[in-house]
Amino acid sequence: MFMAPDPGLLRMRIALRAVLGIGLAVTASELAGLSLPASITGGLAALLALFTVGDPTVRGQALTTALLPAVGFPVLALAAVLHTVPTVRDAVWLAVVLGGVYARRWGPRGHALGIFAFMTFFISQFLHTAPRQLPELYAAMAISLAASSAVRFGAWCVERRTPPPAVPAAPAGRGLSRPTTRQAFQATAACAFAIAAGQVLSHERWYWAVGTAWWIFVNTSSRGETLVRGFRRVVGTVTGIAAGLLAVVPLDGAPAPTAALVAVCVWGIFYTAPLSYSWMMFFVTVLAGLLYGLLGVLDPALLGLRVLETAAGALGAVLAVALVLPVTTHAVTDRWVGQAVRAVHGCTATAARRLAGDPGADPAPQAAELEAVLGRVRFALAPLVHPLNPVRARKERARQVLALLDDCAREARGLAAVAADPAASHDARLTAACGRVEAAVEVLVGAVPERAVTAAGEAPGHHPGAEQALAHLHNLERALGALAAPLRGPLASA
Repeated sequence: MFMAPDPGLLRMRIALRAVLGIGLAVTASELAGLSLPASITGGLAALLALFTVGDPTVRGQALTTALLPAVGFPVLALAAVLHTVPTVRDAVWLAVVLGGVYARRWGPRGHALGIFAFMTFFISQFLHTAPRQLPELYAAMAISLAASSAVRFGAWCVERRTPPPAVPAAPAGRGLSRPTTRQAFQATAACAFAIAAGQVLSHERWYWAVGTAWWIFVNTSSRGETLVRGFRRVVGTVTGIAAGLLAVVPLDGAPAPTAALVAVCVWGIFYTAPLSYSWMMFFVTVLAGLLYGLLGVLDPALLGLRVLETAAGALGAVLAVALVLPVTTHAVTDRWVGQAVRAVHGCTATAARRLAGDPGADPAPQAAELEAVLGRVRFALAPLVHPLNPVRARKERARQVLALLDDCAREARGLAAVAADPAASHDARLTAACGRVEAAVEVLVGAVPERAVTAAGEAPGHHPGAEQALAHLHNLERALGALAAPLRGPLASA
């Protein structure tokens, strides 16, 4: 976690900004004379806004943040009014789950609004919200969102100086074959199971099982991914419970040390989220224990119940992806590996055009897209390379694929760097080398939409950057050729 590269200290800055934004939100709520439950609601709303809003532009992020109350306020009212009508309350929450996951089809904004709607309902269960508290909670939410937005978009707008991250294109589909539609039904089934199982374990804290089932479905698309994410959530929760027993229970809700540990947990959530789901869940679990301590209801038995509820939610998620419109790990990995190979070709083709003298050809965006796709490949292959995977042959093939794709990406980045040099120019040998790369790509994924072969260039000779570019192309050709062997059979059947 601490040795992972953090270019420009971006994760560090975002984590520190979250601490400041949420700290300001809670302070503003307290200064406004709001109750402790209201301040907690405001702090959690600020955390969600800073954590989930991920539009590619600052203007889009600001608009999505402004829309959060539009979904949060009505959901909070429904949850409060229906708190004494369990059957209707559960049905409404499942409808929120269905709509919240389905909204992901509209990109980052739908994703953020869906999560905020679900978590607003969850917060209401967490705090046992009553209708008479609604005006105070609305005020806390509005104040906190305004305070955290002042930090994010005013005092410390990291995104204005940082290019937006490349986002891989979402897989297409219609009807039940669309990933967001399929996941909406899977998540609803998982949460229905979690509601039933959670209430068997506890009539008061059953909602933890529902929260577990919901979050496991964020950014997963296959049975294997769901299994790994569920396992990591349980690991993070159990280790967080152990830390809670050692550090949180003895505090007994003392305000000053609790506030300090809350700040550490907020920092940990934001800093570790891109790296490790287990570590993120560790900090989330400790944070939940601290909030229970502030509310005066924390005890070791409650922490033990949290483990059982988490296990129930994880089981619901696993059953849902196995029985409701299942998608195999192989289907997902095959799609993402193919997309990565095409991204390698796209980067190579653009670099070749640039070397041929096309000033409008810029391989930098394709290189960034390639990195984003490779990140998604690693996530999709995580179930196969997991230490607990008993099928050694598939594990080894998956590792070979990852290593070779990393080699391809390294050579494609090197070629893009050579092409970016204004002194670099084309030589006829590059045309032949690009043609061989294209042939290797076509062997793996079929025809490609963009031809890497450029028009006939100058005769072989000394041209700036040509030897370097040729070396990258030859290495890329070898790596693509080696990929054919591990990709001949399915990487997984799960």
